[in-house]
Amino acid sequence: MSAVREKILERPETPDFACLRADFPILNQQVHGKPLVYLDNAATTQKPAEVIEAERRYYLEYNSNTHRGVHTLADRATEAYEGAREKVRGFINAAHINEIVFVRGTTEAINLVAHCFGRAFLREGDEIIVSEMEHHSNIVPWQLACEQHGAVLKVVPIDDAGEFEFENYDRLFTPRTRLVAVTHVSNALGTITPARRIVERAHAAGVPVLLDGAQAVAHGRVDVQYLDCDFYAFSGHKIYAPTGIGVLYGKSEWLERLPPYQGGGQMIRTVSFEKTEYAPSPQKYEAGTAHIAGAIGLGVALDYVSRTGLDAIASHEAGLLDYATQRAREIGGLRVIGTAKEKAGILSFVLDGVHPHDIATILDHHGVAVRAGHHCAMPVMQRYEVPATARASFALYNNRADADALVEAIRAAKEMFKR
Repeated sequence: MSAVREKILERPETPDFACLRADFPILNQQVHGKPLVYLDNAATTQKPAEVIEAERRYYLEYNSNTHRGVHTLADRATEAYEGAREKVRGFINAAHINEIVFVRGTTEAINLVAHCFGRAFLREGDEIIVSEMEHHSNIVPWQLACEQHGAVLKVVPIDDAGEFEFENYDRLFTPRTRLVAVTHVSNALGTITPARRIVERAHAAGVPVLLDGAQAVAHGRVDVQYLDCDFYAFSGHKIYAPTGIGVLYGKSEWLERLPPYQGGGQMIRTVSFEKTEYAPSPQKYEAGTAHIAGAIGLGVALDYVSRTGLDAIASHEAGLLDYATQRAREIGGLRVIGTAKEKAGILSFVLDGVHPHDIATILDHHGVAVRAGHHCAMPVMQRYEVPATARASFALYNNRADADALVEAIRAAKEMFKR
C-alpha cells in the first residue's frame, strides 16, 4: 500500500461516481461545441456546488472579520473559521488544532518554513535535501534560503521510471544536513514517494522533514502522525476548495521554536515601541485578515471528500489512470513520462513530431482540457530531455468516457500533424 493511501478508512458502500459528477456545475457545458472533458485537475480541481454555496452564504449572511469583534456576525465568522481549522486537523489527523496554520496555498506554506527555519537554524555550510522531481515551489524557496545563509542544496536523483532513488538519498546525509523537503506526489510524473520511509531515514539523523502534499491530499488518506513528518503543506484548490487558501501543518514543537513569518495584526499578544510579544501558534503565523471565506469553503470541501471516501476516490482514480494509460500506449509514437509502480492520477506524455502545446490546443478544440508545459518542474523535463509534456490528470468526477475522449483527441492531433 502506498504512503498516500496508508491509514485509509473503510466505507460500508461504494459511492456512485456518475451521480457525484452532477455536484460540479461547471462540468455541464460545452467547449468548441463538444462536451467539456476536464483533465487538468493537477493544476486545479473544480468545485462542488456546496462549496460555492458555503462561500456565498458567508458573504450574504455573516461576513465579518474573525476574533476581533464581540458582535454576532463576528462570532459566527470566527466559529466557522475555527471550525474549518478543526476539520483540517481531523482530515490529516494532526494531534493538535494549534498545528494547523492557514496560508494562501502550498507555495506560501513552503516559503514560510524556508524563511523561518532559515532565520532560526541555517548557517553557512549547512545542507538542505530536495529531490529531482520537485515543483519549483519546493526548490526556489530553499535556494533563496541557501543564498541568504550560505547553505547548500543537495538533490536526490530519480530513475528512468521517475522513482525516488532511496539509496542515493541515504548517501546524501552528512552532519551538516539540516532539513529534508520532498514531494509526497510528483505533479509532473504522478510518482508517489515513499514518504514514511523518507521521514524515518531523516529522523534517524535528527533531521526534520517537510512534505509537499499539494498533489497527495485529494487522492488518498494523509495521516501526518503516521507519516511522522514535521511539516506538511497543501493547497485547497487542488482538493475541490477555493483558490487562495491552503494549510501548513507543523508539529507543535517546531511551530513554537520558529520565529514569525510576517508581522501585523492578529499574530501578536502585546505590542509596544520597545517590545512585541507574539501570539502562540497558529495565530503567530497568520498576520492580518485571513481568507475567511476560503477557509470555510475548504472545510466544506473536506467534508465532501470525507463523505465520498478517500479509499473509494483512490480506487476510482487508480482504475481510470490504468485504463487511460493502457489506451494511450496503443497510440504509435506516444511515450509516457513517469512510469513509477506507485502513481497517483497523472498521465504525462509526449508524442513524436508534435509539441505538447500543439497537442493541448488540438485537444481543447475537442473539448478536452489538459495541461502542457514544464508544469513548474523544469528539472524533471531536463531529466527526461524533453522541453515539455502534455499532462492529463484525473479527479473523482472523471470517468472512462473522459479517458476515451482524451485518447481519440490525441489520435486526431497525431493525424493532423501527419498531413
